[in-house]
Amino acid sequence: MDPELPVVRLCVEGMQAEAEGRAEEARGRFQRAWDIASDDYEACIAAHYLARHQNSPEETLRWNQECLDRADRVGDERVRGFYPSLYVNMGQAYRKLGQPALAHTYFVRAAERVTDAPEGQYGDWNRFAIAEGLRGTERLRGTEGLRGTASAVAGDVSEDGSAAGVDPSRQALDEAVGERVRELLSRWCARADLKALGLTLPAYLGYLGTDEDRMRLRTALHSVHAARWLPEDEQTELGAVIGAAALR
Repeated sequence: MDPELPVVRLCVEGMQAEAEGRAEEARGRFQRAWDIASDDYEACIAAHYLARHQNSPEETLRWNQECLDRADRVGDERVRGFYPSLYVNMGQAYRKLGQPALAHTYFVRAAERVTDAPEGQYGDWNRFAIAEGLRGTERLRGTEGLRGTASAVAGDVSEDGSAAGVDPSRQALDEAVGERVRELLSRWCARADLKALGLTLPAYLGYLGTDEDRMRLRTALHSVHAARWLPEDEQTELGAVIGAAALR
């Protein structure tokens, strides 16, 4: 984004006020940005920040939808990198409204667009938020609730309840393997094994179910296993996890 745009400057000032705990001042800056927005691109930016300062989940959803609608109207490269975050925000808003089936469809959309987010911490945040959202709503995939409620998002759900247009090879982490990985991560957290956590947490938290994600997680776990600094029981367990069919 062009830092010289008045809308962007106001949003930067609002973020600074947020960081310093001045919520009302932040909201005022974001509202001012919305008021002076001269086109859909600027309105999209302002709406994104205004959504964070609403007093009800309904209003939060309304502003997130406004942001998404404005991005769709722009429709060019300026907003391409916005979409993973925009869909995550829609998913989170629907979760807060108690509509996890609709939320799931937006997390699926976000997963489809995750590579559009810039690399680095912002891209990692999007990936982690998408993965958490998918895990939190995955149990509804293929159920009557998903087919009925999520069909309100036109074209997103097929007759069998799966999200249309999603790579069929995308699979949630096998629950048995996932539980064993979580147990190992819990042990490493308990004794502050920062090396093991640093190598494995990004791959686990950002797991979106593609072949690339499986290889990334397996490689991270294998790196810890190959270093052989773990206690013997964990070394053995980690080797068994790496050898599980779900990670091959």
